[in-house]
Amino acid sequence: MWSRYRAAGVLLSRGRSSNRKSRRWRSVSANERALQYRVDEQIHGFTVKQVTAVPELFLTAVKLTHDRTGARYLHVAREDSNNLFSIQFRTTPMDSTGVPHILEHTVLCGSQKYPCRDPFFKMLNRSLSTFMNAFTASDYTLYPFSTQNPKDFQNLLSVYLDAAFFPCLRQLDFWQEGWRLEHENPADPQTPLVFKGVVFNEMKGAFADNERIFAQHLQNKILPDHTYGVISGGDPLCIPDLTWEQLKQFHATHYHPSNSRFFTYGNFPLEQHLKQIHEEALIKFDRIESNTDIPKQKLWEKPREHSVTCGLDSFTADPSKQTTVSVSYLLTDITDTFETFTLSLLSSLLVDGPNSPFYKALIESGVGTDFSPDVGFNGSTREAYFSVGLQGIAERDVDTVKQIIARTVDEVIAKGFEEDRIEALLHKIEIQLKHQSTSFGLALTSDNPHRLTLTMSPEENYHDKQAKMEAEKLEKKVNALSKEEKTQIFEKGLELIALQSKPQDTSCLPALKVSDIEPKIPFTVLETTLVADETPVQYCAQPTNGVVYFRAVSSLNTLPEELKPYVPLFCNVITKMGCGALDYREQAQKIELKTGGMSVSPHIIPDDSHLDVYEQGVLFSSLCLDRNLPDMMHLWSEIFNNPRFDEEEHFRVLVKKTAQELSNGIPDSGHLYASIRASKNLTPSGELQEMFSGMDQVKLMKRVAEMSDIKPVLRKLPRIKKYLLNSDNIRCSVNAAPQQISEAAKEVEKFIKGIARSKKERKPVRPHVIEKSSEVTPVGREMFTGLQITRKLVNDPTFKPCQMKTHFVLPFPVNYVGECIRTVPYTAADYASLRVLARLMTAKFLHREIREKGGAYGGGAKLSHNGIFTFYSYRDPNSLSTLKTFEKAVEWAKSGEFTQQDIDEAKLAVFAAVDAPVAPSDKGMDHFLYGISDEKKQLHREQLFAVNSDNLVDVSNQYLAVGKSTRGQAVLGPENADITKDPSWVKR
Repeated sequence: MWSRYRAAGVLLSRGRSSNRKSRRWRSVSANERALQYRVDEQIHGFTVKQVTAVPELFLTAVKLTHDRTGARYLHVAREDSNNLFSIQFRTTPMDSTGVPHILEHTVLCGSQKYPCRDPFFKMLNRSLSTFMNAFTASDYTLYPFSTQNPKDFQNLLSVYLDAAFFPCLRQLDFWQEGWRLEHENPADPQTPLVFKGVVFNEMKGAFADNERIFAQHLQNKILPDHTYGVISGGDPLCIPDLTWEQLKQFHATHYHPSNSRFFTYGNFPLEQHLKQIHEEALIKFDRIESNTDIPKQKLWEKPREHSVTCGLDSFTADPSKQTTVSVSYLLTDITDTFETFTLSLLSSLLVDGPNSPFYKALIESGVGTDFSPDVGFNGSTREAYFSVGLQGIAERDVDTVKQIIARTVDEVIAKGFEEDRIEALLHKIEIQLKHQSTSFGLALTSDNPHRLTLTMSPEENYHDKQAKMEAEKLEKKVNALSKEEKTQIFEKGLELIALQSKPQDTSCLPALKVSDIEPKIPFTVLETTLVADETPVQYCAQPTNGVVYFRAVSSLNTLPEELKPYVPLFCNVITKMGCGALDYREQAQKIELKTGGMSVSPHIIPDDSHLDVYEQGVLFSSLCLDRNLPDMMHLWSEIFNNPRFDEEEHFRVLVKKTAQELSNGIPDSGHLYASIRASKNLTPSGELQEMFSGMDQVKLMKRVAEMSDIKPVLRKLPRIKKYLLNSDNIRCSVNAAPQQISEAAKEVEKFIKGIARSKKERKPVRPHVIEKSSEVTPVGREMFTGLQITRKLVNDPTFKPCQMKTHFVLPFPVNYVGECIRTVPYTAADYASLRVLARLMTAKFLHREIREKGGAYGGGAKLSHNGIFTFYSYRDPNSLSTLKTFEKAVEWAKSGEFTQQDIDEAKLAVFAAVDAPVAPSDKGMDHFLYGISDEKKQLHREQLFAVNSDNLVDVSNQYLAVGKSTRGQAVLGPENADITKDPSWVKR
């Protein structure tokens, strides 16, 4: 996978842990073990250089160097069982043949110890990994994986080490993954020779995207002197210049331990990793001079301007406005960590959100449609740069945009930023304003001569020109071939087909003032139409940059109760089991090629005006480039009409992975699990929430994963499909660019008319169904056009909320505590007061008592959309005393011991959440998913503004005081003698 950006940074955040201490070495925590290492200590060929505890993150970092090769190693010890490994090489190509990218693909095609083809992909089906991938960036290549199973870790480590250091790099693999000349029909030498290859085609696809073209040129032109001046992923016109010999040479000079960095994370013993890495790989090498350092960019004496061309966007709203322009400034060396961190934060202040100076100056100017690609701080190169500009402008407005940028920079330097905005962004980070702004101001002033103005304009025959250049390249290559070489190409083509077709032996593998807040929200224009006289479709025209977002909700009202627990599993696997003529592998490939992902999830939505009324359904979500919309909707049609449930073994793999992921997720989400359980008996939807998303679901999946015969569960899926995947009770939504709406409407209509209807009328399982329509009212001069969306909600008139206390005994060293109280629905007047109160209690009482005094990692209060007021703590050494703290928090609130300043701060925090920027893809979703119109949101806004001290004391007394409302409590954590003695607790 090619990425110009440092994609690796997200991996750590994916970590999930189970903290089961089932092995002897887990009796001592990973942190404690790591802290026992001493500087200069020697372990399996490595020497310890530094040991640093980072208690805020519950981790200890250990830096080591390999004695023989100089390989550097960083181990992060943390009590997390989702252990991660990665190896990185600095890869610095000096041309755009894509050599690091093609090498990344080719090393994964077989190695000395694992000579079968594609061991990497084979391991996906032979592993319980939680993550496996490889990335090529501008100046490094990264191979990461993660797993919570120690044996799996050793297996994957063995495969990765052998792939990186001892790959086969067979010529046929290079031809398959990189590029080759081959007959259009490899079996027919009379058909013309053409370019083929995975990376070749991947990069052609990549550069069909105008934004990608712009961002790539931006990096190449602002840092032109060394490796950043070329395209590491490969320019399709240069890729055919790469030879197999050059690929092998690049591997020899770059994939050497002396040019590598190792990284491991988690609670597995470091010694085991070091031993395996030393014995299986590093011992076989000697130190070399790697010579891959990237020199500093020579600074320019005066600013530069550059223009590039791109393809026309035939669907743009205004064909005359397709130009993009940006101004970019070279900044600091990213090895200056503090400066880099400061600059990235300041970049956020400049460009993020509607209050930022560049948003106001550029986006709200009406000159263009959106920021230019790569806007803001880019720290993915040795020297960072800041870029800002506009796309969707007329060519004549280029100078206007440049003037706006220059003027805005001068204003920021003169005025700085509002202190509240900086504080809101920085939270607890103690960085002085003066230190932040000086260097940034200097970096951005007109005195910085290393400034690039890049303009990109469309060219009518751009793609024809690219095709012509490729054809000329091909012709030159073919004309240079001798008769013998042409014969060899034909024979090698047949050989490659034979190899690809051959069965593989895989046995070898193992803040502002309140007065600064906008009083009114901008209203979103929505249009709703009915398809086939009864299926509502909501359309929302937005600047989505050529991406179409599709969602559908299908009702669960007719689904038999005994099938309900399996709905999450059904959601998880329905897009992964194959459909129509596609088996699951082909389906996965098609989804990858044609969409940005297709997901299905349970959808339980409480009504906004009645706590005991809710919608139960399943949400289907996907996105794609507009040109791929027919393919994406065809995939959904096939999934709805012809899902496949015939791959029992693959289903078993999915079940096991699902169960493992759920289990691994508990330590990171323990407070959520506690809260879901605590609210189970407070509303009718709470029971369903626990069934779908709570510990009940974790336990069910564990049981299913342990079944020796999984067929009875597999047989439930077609039954669920019968009730769910039809057009009886479905509604859809589309977010797309205005020019795409009519095309999208045709595709969605085709989809709805093409999916099956139930052959017989099905009665709801719970007979109390309430039909509820959204209101349609004027929006300024605009109107909601079309019809209302009617949602079929469920009501259980016999429901009575009841108290429940549950203790889940788990082998954790800490607790996760949740207490939930039934209050009022979203549209009730008191909802706003409770929402502000939750924030106030968190900031002014609970943080102090639970974290600072109690020692928990986190804790607080929140009011959910479903009217449940939740107290929670996270990684908490206490349990019953924390519940007592929640009681004290209510007493504190009832006493009214808070100032107007406290209330204003709480409101700011609430509005920060309320006013979080909504992506074009998500506009109108509150209306579509929850039935909450902009009018209701505006009313809620006004209620938030109006909250005063008396309201807060009143709601504390009325809803939160003991004995006033029904509440539930739950604790996830270790054995607890006091809880065991108390008969009011249910132990699970």
